Amino acid sequence: MRVPIVPLVIATALFMENTDSTILSTALPVIAHDLGLDPISLKLAVTSYLVSLAIFIPASGWVADRVGACTTFRLALVVFMAASVGCASSRSLAEFVMWRALQGAGGAMMVPVGRMIVVRSVSKPDLVRALSFLAMPSLIGPMMGPPLGGFIVTYADWRWIFFVNIPIGILGIVLATLFIPDAKHDTPPLDAKGFVLSALGLGGLVAGLAVSGRRIAPPEVAISLMCVGAVSLYAYVRHAFRVEKPLLDLRLLKFPTFEAGILGGTLFRLGVGATAFLLPLMLQLGFGLDAFSSGLITFAGAIGAFAMKPLAQRFLHRFGFRRLLIVNGLVASGLLIVNAFWTAATPGLLISLVLLIGGFSRSLQFTSLSAITYADMETRQIGAATGMATVAQQVSVSFGVAIGAMVLEASEWLGGRHAPAVADFSAAFIVVGVLSSLTSLAMLRLPSGAGDDIAGRGAITPAPLVP
Repeated sequence: MRVPIVPLVIATALFMENTDSTILSTALPVIAHDLGLDPISLKLAVTSYLVSLAIFIPASGWVADRVGACTTFRLALVVFMAASVGCASSRSLAEFVMWRALQGAGGAMMVPVGRMIVVRSVSKPDLVRALSFLAMPSLIGPMMGPPLGGFIVTYADWRWIFFVNIPIGILGIVLATLFIPDAKHDTPPLDAKGFVLSALGLGGLVAGLAVSGRRIAPPEVAISLMCVGAVSLYAYVRHAFRVEKPLLDLRLLKFPTFEAGILGGTLFRLGVGATAFLLPLMLQLGFGLDAFSSGLITFAGAIGAFAMKPLAQRFLHRFGFRRLLIVNGLVASGLLIVNAFWTAATPGLLISLVLLIGGFSRSLQFTSLSAITYADMETRQIGAATGMATVAQQVSVSFGVAIGAMVLEASEWLGGRHAPAVADFSAAFIVVGVLSSLTSLAMLRLPSGAGDDIAGRGAITPAPLVP
């Protein structure tokens, strides 16, 4: 079987991005200690990256068509690597957050443009296989990231976690130069007004949530940012329905499957995004584990996700989208809430087992949500739908991190403590787990036979699901 080279080239970027994000989650407490910061304040390092992704992703396809896909991809890799070096050299919270935001800008142009290159470079019969090759690093990265990050920050300097990106990025640039054509395409003018309004709206809301709390900024700053964000988003909604080709086409929400996928996915990712932030902190700050031990426990969830991928089609064929998304959404959210009941005396093996099952369930939910989002899309609408879905994913994870940190701080303050205790993490897990469970309510809006064709339950031969 001939291995498609272009997807494997693009996979270097996906592997780098996913490994970087999971390494950082494990390393946050050590970084905070070294910089003399409160660990909770480093939520800004996570949210700034995700907000930057959400701001720049909608424009990534336009830039690639204008400048050239290969040029844009290589430039994005350079930006990501340069920002990684900047993160490693940071001496303050402001510097660290600034470089993480620049990393997000590189990531926004790197992964979406890479996916676009893959779609355009292979024939339709080979597309699913090509995308499967592309998806593998997104599963391997989270498995490697926690133990690798934990090992580095436990036995070496935390700054080395960012230098891991450099050889991977250089390899990506060399391979892209050799194997990816620098194609350009005609494209309409960029919706500049929509870009500014969406950037202010998304950035303002998430930044306002991220700086709220006792540790970072006065309440009036957080409230002002959220007000700017809300007003800007309202203005964008009005703008989007008045122009022919808006940056994010809200008209796509008229499709029930797309609306359910966006709304349900946003609610579900609130809990998952918060858990990725909270769990390493609880294991290290609450239970007293070192970063390496923490990473060896948390990577079990990625193994569960990896194991699920070949089975997703069978589950959907057996149960259908609506029933599976409702029931599995509750199961996956319940497994998030289970994290609230761990104590320092809980065996690590038991925690890993629950995380393994939870990773399986969450990955099944993500795969099903991704598939149902595009169930009724026409080919010409896939690009716009992908941009909107990707932005929703990044913003919801940012919201999840911010909400989880807010609950953690509020519980700590109500308990009269000056540092988070296990009880504070428990409160945060319960809140974000309940929010995540609301995804099942969103799925009630789906018609009973929604997505049956791609699940293999209808008259049309199903296309395999893309992870």
